[in-house]
Amino acid sequence: MINGPETSSPALLPMGFVDLLPAEAEAEARGLAEVMEVFSCHGYERVRPPLLEFEGSLLSGAGEALAEQSFRLLDPASHRMMALRPDMTTQIARIAAVRMQDCPRPLRLSYAGDCVVIGTPGREGQRQIAQAGIELIGPDKAEADAEVIALGAEALARLGIANVSFDLSMPVMVWSLIDGSFSGIERESIIHALDRRDAAAVREYGGAWAELLLGMMEAVGPAASALEKLEKLDFPAMLKPHVARLRADVAAILARLPGARLTVDPVDFRGWRYHTGVCVTVFAMHSREELGRGGRYLAGDEPACGLTLNPQAFLRVAAKPKRRKRCLVPSVMVQKDLSSLHEAGYATIASLGVSGEMEQEAHHLRCSHIWKDGKPVALAR
Repeated sequence: MINGPETSSPALLPMGFVDLLPAEAEAEARGLAEVMEVFSCHGYERVRPPLLEFEGSLLSGAGEALAEQSFRLLDPASHRMMALRPDMTTQIARIAAVRMQDCPRPLRLSYAGDCVVIGTPGREGQRQIAQAGIELIGPDKAEADAEVIALGAEALARLGIANVSFDLSMPVMVWSLIDGSFSGIERESIIHALDRRDAAAVREYGGAWAELLLGMMEAVGPAASALEKLEKLDFPAMLKPHVARLRADVAAILARLPGARLTVDPVDFRGWRYHTGVCVTVFAMHSREELGRGGRYLAGDEPACGLTLNPQAFLRVAAKPKRRKRCLVPSVMVQKDLSSLHEAGYATIASLGVSGEMEQEAHHLRCSHIWKDGKPVALAR
């Protein structure tokens, strides 16, 4: 914490915001390009919603779930409140419903950009978060859910990320029980108990649904065994379609990705409250960090399913990109020679004669090669 007058140090940034220096920024740009190319190859067309929207637009409908994580500011031109987006999914839903309402369905859209979240007080972490994702709008089918997950797997594989796990949940099941049967302090108690996976507290506060919730807590693990345990539970009529859809989603995903690592957690209700069906969280087996998250929701009145990947997370486990070789070249050079170097993977650094000798300048500018006698020559280390 900073006491006294605010400092003017140029190194001081707000909590949760960081600079990306050349190697990191280059890796992020390349990684995003690879991911977006995968999406494009499967017919997902890229859109770019604005970073800021009027509060009444961004935080209405499904966007109400984003309100607590949204920074707000006053527009000096219109004198209306605006909000910085904490997530892009609801913006894609708006574009689909308003700007692209006449486009044929299914509508396949992709996006990449930064979001800003308030964070948890005292544990803000990163507050500027990059996102790259896809939304499949129109069909409400298990095959659509499977397509979105399969493309996420392909994008991560393109980056050299192996042993990916997809953790499936159905938060609408838990929220249907909570919203329909609990209120006041009882509601807060059962939410807290489920969040902590406290079986004793769930038995104490679960009321008529205690045994069902405890059974759902037991049905956690690899998809096959979890579904087998769910089959033995006595679900009310309002939840049976969700259980059936979860079973259909698992089958559809395995049809697209035979051998995929799938787990099921029926009492996981994290994430945005706008999700209406299956949700997925993506992990790499050698990392605890979430690589992405998505699920089924309503884009206006239309069913939709999407997946958002977190570049800052997946790049930490992706294969490290090779750094370009740097070649110092004369400030005036034949374009054909420059092009040949670029095609060979070199970054060309034009000499400005700062150090007197090109070789000395090349070392000074961290070059690995120097242009000499019509070809790149490796510098002695």
